[in-house]
Amino acid sequence: MASIGSLASSRTPDTLKPGGIESESHPWKIRLVEHPKRFESSFFRAAKKTARKILDEMSDEELPYGTRPAGSERWEMHHGGSLWVRGKHAWRMYRARVGIEWSMQFCAEPAKVDRLRREAAELVDAFPLTLPALAELGYEEAEDLLHTPIENADGVEAWTDSLFNACVPMSHGNHQGLLPKVPGEHHYPWPVKGADFVRYDDFQLWVTLPDGTHGAVAPVDRRGSGDGHVRLVHVPEGSEAADTLAEAQDQGLMAVLPPNSSAALQAFADQIDRGRRTAAGPPATGRTRRNGRGSR
Repeated sequence: MASIGSLASSRTPDTLKPGGIESESHPWKIRLVEHPKRFESSFFRAAKKTARKILDEMSDEELPYGTRPAGSERWEMHHGGSLWVRGKHAWRMYRARVGIEWSMQFCAEPAKVDRLRREAAELVDAFPLTLPALAELGYEEAEDLLHTPIENADGVEAWTDSLFNACVPMSHGNHQGLLPKVPGEHHYPWPVKGADFVRYDDFQLWVTLPDGTHGAVAPVDRRGSGDGHVRLVHVPEGSEAADTLAEAQDQGLMAVLPPNSSAALQAFADQIDRGRRTAAGPPATGRTRRNGRGSR
């Protein structure tokens, strides 16, 4: 990958110790097959109905992921381990240790799923307003779900499609989207995708790489440092940078792109003066981040 090769032409700060330069090409193919036939269980219908009632009670600032769908869009419910509880003033959603995707229930061991149930029950017990509030919304099965041991496939199915697993509310993009539009949780690793919900608005997490594929990058130092290097944290298989990133991870190193690389310039585009050829240095003066917040 050209940008990685150009590391040699950019001074590496003392905080980054060189670990070698790699550049390779890796062609690939993928076969598409039909998705297994799926049905919507009564458990899932009841959970979704309840989740939408909860979301209607929440303010925009309280929503767990992104903004409320507008126009023809609607909430999509992700099987991501949705632990809904009622706090003193509002509903809150926590994420379970793991979520069980619908298709993964068929390889899920009941005893391991039962551990998720016990952990969820312990959390809900800490929020005593939860079960009465859910019963008021018509989700009376909550108490049985939380306190009935999971011992077979029927129990796994009921838990998989319950409010406590299947109702992480997301937009279509954040749920199933693909770059270059919006990266969805189903297609991009959660440790990277999760940064979309905590990053500064003027930092571009997802960038286009020189070979036309899309990857994710992160700064190598804190905001205001003036260091314009970026760390490559995700690329798709088939990207020219894939082997390099895998090699870096295997050796416990970072794959770092220089401040004058296209990836770095994209990442910091909203923080530097237009036309600048490096992301290193002081932030642009007078520029503000999106949503009206301060600059870098």
